[in-house]
Amino acid sequence: MNRTRNALINQRIEKISCQHAVVGIDIAKDKHVAQVTDFRNRVLTPRAFTFSNSGEGFLRFQRWLEDVQAKHHLPAVLIGMEPTGHYWFNLANWLLEQSMEVVLVNPVLTHRNKENRDNSPSKNDSKDALTIADLVNRGLYTEYVPQPEAFEQLKTVMSNREFWSEELTRYSNRIVRWIDQYFPEFRKVFPDWTVPRALASLRAFPLPVDLKDLTADEVIEQWRKQGMKRCGGPTGKAKAVELLRAAAQSIGHRRAWDEARRDLQWLLGMYEQTLARMEESGHAIEALLRELPQAKPLQSMGLGMIAQAALLGFGGDLSRYQHGRQLLRRAGLNLAECTSGTFKGKIKISKRGDRALRKHLYLAMLQLVRHHADFASGAPAGALYCGGAS
Repeated sequence: MNRTRNALINQRIEKISCQHAVVGIDIAKDKHVAQVTDFRNRVLTPRAFTFSNSGEGFLRFQRWLEDVQAKHHLPAVLIGMEPTGHYWFNLANWLLEQSMEVVLVNPVLTHRNKENRDNSPSKNDSKDALTIADLVNRGLYTEYVPQPEAFEQLKTVMSNREFWSEELTRYSNRIVRWIDQYFPEFRKVFPDWTVPRALASLRAFPLPVDLKDLTADEVIEQWRKQGMKRCGGPTGKAKAVELLRAAAQSIGHRRAWDEARRDLQWLLGMYEQTLARMEESGHAIEALLRELPQAKPLQSMGLGMIAQAALLGFGGDLSRYQHGRQLLRRAGLNLAECTSGTFKGKIKISKRGDRALRKHLYLAMLQLVRHHADFASGAPAGALYCGGAS
């Protein structure tokens, strides 16, 4: 751990005074569990307090905490919790509205420190809440500061786009599997099955048997009925003849044809819907980036629209970072090594951070190395990438 990291932890520890009630909350979907300690890690609540994830439960927790503070004469409060899934958002934001300070503890730290008090691998909600409070007292936390609304909007749109991108890949793979099973020769005629002529063919005559007894002109007419423009001409005629020849020689599966047609039409429909959602999210991202002044410097560097959106959406307001290494740590691109005595292990990236941000930073750097002279400098992409991560 470097000096800057140690200094930051020391500052967080010094921030907690003898006037503080340090609260650890174990987050769950329906019910949360809280424990309170003082600045010396002494437990102030002999029994953990359980409250529901609702407005009524939050008020019960607030009254309970005020009673604990009054009993032990602790006017200040610091509340720590794990960012577990999405269940912590509502509670954290509600606490901020009540003028309470909220900090976040990495779940990995909670898991690895659960044996500190009792030297036992046992796990329960009360113990986890106490472990979280201990970690807060040791300065192993980060402040929770909500992003400005524009960054939150961008993060939401990018998260949705990541989901639909994975769905698009899944449907694409399913369609390729279908083609390989029922009409494997189709890929020789259309190496890229996503082009308009190929999609029109899959809709009109997906199986080789559907092309039986058809002529090239009839194939072109079916393409026209599927809404394809400029489907004829010498190129269209040649493709139609090639498709008919491939269908006549097909070795595709010859059973359950009705079910196969229905399956492909469903897959094509889902593929096109997902593609439309991706296009819609692209328009939303473009509109949001126009409202963020920080997008212009990123654009001037040569970053594409998606790379800009990922950096600002998943990384947040870049003005909050005092050094570029903080952004790399958030993405899990900080370097980690394992040494002991004379043994020196390999240095690698930690991968302890936002996976989506890490992916898009990597893709953005590859793009810059390939297309931007200032980043290429004659060095391999991998070398520049590793150098940036250090």
